Amino acid sequence: MKTPWKPANPSALYILVLLLFFVPVLFLLKERDMKEVSEQPILPSESEMPDFTAIVDIELKKQVFFDYFEPFIDVVNARIIEDRERILAIRNKVALGNRLTSGDRRYLESLAERYELEADNLRSEEFLNVLLRRVDKIPASLALAQAANESAWGTSRFAQDGNNLFGQWCYSDGCGIVPSRRRQGASHEVKSFDSVLESVEAYIHNLNTFPSYQMLRRIRQQLRQQNRPVDGISLADGLESYSSRGLDYIEELQNMIYSNNLLARDKPAL
Repeated sequence: MKTPWKPANPSALYILVLLLFFVPVLFLLKERDMKEVSEQPILPSESEMPDFTAIVDIELKKQVFFDYFEPFIDVVNARIIEDRERILAIRNKVALGNRLTSGDRRYLESLAERYELEADNLRSEEFLNVLLRRVDKIPASLALAQAANESAWGTSRFAQDGNNLFGQWCYSDGCGIVPSRRRQGASHEVKSFDSVLESVEAYIHNLNTFPSYQMLRRIRQQLRQQNRPVDGISLADGLESYSSRGLDYIEELQNMIYSNNLLARDKPAL
């Protein structure tokens, strides 16, 4: 009678089986992770910002400008939409009568602080809706038009020396660049930023929090409720306070968006 075969080293066989099972799984996970990484917007090198003053051809300057700055806007918007999706999930949880976890509460409190809201009742429908009104994207079409308008297509002193693309002011001594035509008695400076990304973050945060742009946020909320695209043409109507030129400024931005086909650069997925 034959003796049943037994492996000389059972532990070695066990390890072999594990390897045969897990290696393909690990390969698939790695492939998925690489795909997710490849789908993330890739930021241009800020140390290699094009010298827009040296580009003579107007159409070429526009194309280079839009292509260079668009990824920065997309990255900031992607982060905001990630926050927005989590708020929506929490709101659904509340609507179903489920309790918020301590992590949910800490998260909502941190967002409330960041977006300058009172957080007295985190489960309040009103609080969550106002938070969602603020935590939302600024479409690339509008951001690019404003960046081009405010920075003279990246050639202004404030853009070149302070990475300030949107004409944002600050009020503490040394916080930025003193305008050469600042009126007598004024104390503001044009804010300096360490990077282009920081400038874009500050601009979008300003539109999402400052009281003067409440109309923009309501227009955006209405577009969401009507299941319509959040586009730069519509949101520009809420920027009357952005410039002393008021309605003329809005019309100029909308013309820039149309004439440069910037709506095509908006990301529906965001």
